[in-house]
Amino acid sequence: MAWDTEGTQQKILDAAVAEFAQRGPDGTTVERIARVAGVNKERVYNYFGGKQELFARVLRDELARVARDVPIDGLDAAGLGDYAGRVYDYHREHPELSRLMRWEGLAFDSEVPDEELRREHYGYKIAAVDAGQRSGEVTADFEADQLMFLVLALAGWWSAVPQVARMITGPESADEHARRRASVVRAAAKLAAA
Repeated sequence: MAWDTEGTQQKILDAAVAEFAQRGPDGTTVERIARVAGVNKERVYNYFGGKQELFARVLRDELARVARDVPIDGLDAAGLGDYAGRVYDYHREHPELSRLMRWEGLAFDSEVPDEELRREHYGYKIAAVDAGQRSGEVTADFEADQLMFLVLALAGWWSAVPQVARMITGPESADEHARRRASVVRAAAKLAAA
């Protein structure tokens, strides 16, 4: 009988995303991830190493997915507004990413796994903002790295603290999400306007 190695690895990764998002890297175990995936825990160790390596892999995969699914296209204020709206949508559809990022911030006091690679990834976004600034389409009132972070914060904070969003802007509904998204797009575009 042949093993479905890729299928087994994907089951483990799916279980790890759910477990790490819910419990963080310190709050779950390889045994629990293996049980949720329906595999022997030795498979987890064989494919991914220990828990820290698996957590790093989960984050790497999730961040690659958002980079692929939500590229930064426009080099002007309207383009940054549109990008912020798409980031808002992505976080709404994939709330586990925001949770994983918060757990990472709690679990690591200094450099995180794959930090250098991730700096390069964020560098492309900063370069896009910088290009918009050099062309005069994006404000130079903020340095490019600061502006990129502010746009990401506008878009992502809603899913990071949904309880606060609910208390301030009301219960979640399709209409409320449309209103929130429109505000994110407008705010990011105004923030970036030259």
